[in-house]
Amino acid sequence: MTSLLLRNARIVDGTAPRPGDPVDIAIEDGRFVEVGAGVSFSAEETLDLKGQIVMPGLIDCHVHVIATTADLSTNAELPNSWIALRSAQMMKAMLMRGFTTVRDLGGADRGLQKAQEDGLMDAPRLVICGKALSQTGGHTDYRGPYHSRDVRYYEGKLGAMGRVLDGVPAMQIAVREELKGGAQFIKIMADGGISSPSDPVGYLVFSVDELKAAVEIAKGFGTYVSGHLYDDRAIVRALDCGIECVEHGNLMSDATIERIAREGQVVVPTNITYDRLAKTGADYGLPPESVAKIADVREAGLERLAKMHKAGVTVGYGSDLLGGMQPHQSGEFPLRGQYIPADAVIRSATVDAAKVLRMEGELGVIAPGAHADLIVVDGNPLDDLNLLTEQGAHMPLIMQGGVAKKKTANL
Repeated sequence: MTSLLLRNARIVDGTAPRPGDPVDIAIEDGRFVEVGAGVSFSAEETLDLKGQIVMPGLIDCHVHVIATTADLSTNAELPNSWIALRSAQMMKAMLMRGFTTVRDLGGADRGLQKAQEDGLMDAPRLVICGKALSQTGGHTDYRGPYHSRDVRYYEGKLGAMGRVLDGVPAMQIAVREELKGGAQFIKIMADGGISSPSDPVGYLVFSVDELKAAVEIAKGFGTYVSGHLYDDRAIVRALDCGIECVEHGNLMSDATIERIAREGQVVVPTNITYDRLAKTGADYGLPPESVAKIADVREAGLERLAKMHKAGVTVGYGSDLLGGMQPHQSGEFPLRGQYIPADAVIRSATVDAAKVLRMEGELGVIAPGAHADLIVVDGNPLDDLNLLTEQGAHMPLIMQGGVAKKKTANL
């Protein structure tokens, strides 16, 4: 089917605190072509939604589609073919939760992206950074203190989230190689992390010159650098070097929040992952030393979320779940809803998420010219964000690029 007309749809996209009045939505060749009341459009199929809620396809700005276990050291050792097949299963589950686009923050390659584009698997549209860039002893160096294997071993492993490098020339080469390989932005591990063994949160890892080198090259290619960041000192340092997207940001100061609101960088909090790691991380393979780091960032992240909303920071939806915890991807909706208004939570996965991806007008909206990604929801998520959870149970229609990926009989 190349054309479809949806009648009497009430749009919820996070830009208003209540659903819009009923409109008609015309779709042709994978794009929205007309949206409004009383649309006159000759379509191959017409579907009357009778006032049901329609949302843009959801966007998760921080996933790891190759993370089949929370033990990322073990994950990096698994065969590439096995990782690819398991990743396809996990991505289909994401699509069935209503996430029609996801932004991978380390590991997904052009091969997985092309497989989705070519219809070899049902999966969200993938926006990729290739391998995340880390330094010796940093986040994504999973060797630990007693393991001296050459890090080049991991560069060809699909299950390895990142690659390890040291020095400005090595940084320049790595950034260029990732961009050559299809990366649409660059991910830098600019702080310590939870899932790696050798780098405490607040560890100022890459040098200023290394960070600036990555930013210079990325900008020269017309894109940007996103930074894995928790500690305020690390965040300020990264912003000073030109990093334009903060991933996590749990320990950001009020002054830094105000700076970001003023200067226009974006932030992608990932609160659900700390909630799940604290409760069940050990059960899913997270090492004890990583579990011990969680308390430092868990509560702070939620409190920062409310302050960022008040300051007017552009915030994207992020889950960052690993392995068996990925089914909790939609849990970020009600978790955020405890701290900020429902429309702002939804906007973080639609309009504002598209800003994070630098794909405004292409994704996150139901408007002429955008990809025809949408979900129909039984009920009003502005009143109950839990309608966006439960593995898409309340979504009778999930459409990606004008193609129904899920359509229940009662629709």
